[in-house]
Amino acid sequence: MQIATWNINSLTVRLPQVLAWLAANPVDALCLQELKLTDDKFPFDALKDAGYEAAAFGQKTYNGVAILSRGPLRDVVRNVPGSQDPQARVIAATLDTPLGALRLINGYFVNGQAPDSEKFVYKMQWLQALQDWVRSEMAAHERLVLVGDFNVAPEDRDSYDPVGLADTIHHTQEERAHFQALLALGLVDAYRLFEQPEKSYSWWDYRMLGFQKNRGLRIDHILVSKALQPAVRACDIDRAPRKNPQPSDHAPVVVTLAA
Repeated sequence: MQIATWNINSLTVRLPQVLAWLAANPVDALCLQELKLTDDKFPFDALKDAGYEAAAFGQKTYNGVAILSRGPLRDVVRNVPGSQDPQARVIAATLDTPLGALRLINGYFVNGQAPDSEKFVYKMQWLQALQDWVRSEMAAHERLVLVGDFNVAPEDRDSYDPVGLADTIHHTQEERAHFQALLALGLVDAYRLFEQPEKSYSWWDYRMLGFQKNRGLRIDHILVSKALQPAVRACDIDRAPRKNPQPSDHAPVVVTLAA
């Protein structure tokens, strides 16, 4: 089975691209971030016609996350339980798969803007709340996958300019420590289970020919629990949609699992 994550940067604008990608890449589940629409505007019918059930947690103008699945979604949770965060950033659901029940958590992690900003303080608080919740979810679900736009480049090799961008947003030691803390819970970065091409990124700035010059960051991730690690057969970044007219600035990341 295959699970994908994609920051779509407005589902209203890019629904045709999502439908075309799913037709060409019929993954079992697709997690979307930055929907930028409310639940009443979510295209449930169009996705159902394409063969996907959906659970959404939308928000006007900003944020918003969704899980699309070929099978039923159950035990859906929106937002980090106990959190008073008004932003729609997390959705989770359980999928019944050939590997057994699988808990899928989809997050649009806080950007943080700059290390000396209030938004960075919010990012640190949000990451801690997420970490505490993921710990409890892992205690309840042996097979767990955490995906999304993490807004963290975990290592220098995940940035096109690790020296020039050192200690800037996405590159700070604080952010990277939170990423490592998630791994320490018993998660594994699926992309790094395999030898990958150098300068492999999932996001490129729209400005200054970012994609054409491959000035990118790897900030979209798929983490799998140790119980699922033996089932991981591949993990790839699909750069093709970034070449579309009016693309998202992110590319899909896909993990392949097999019994």
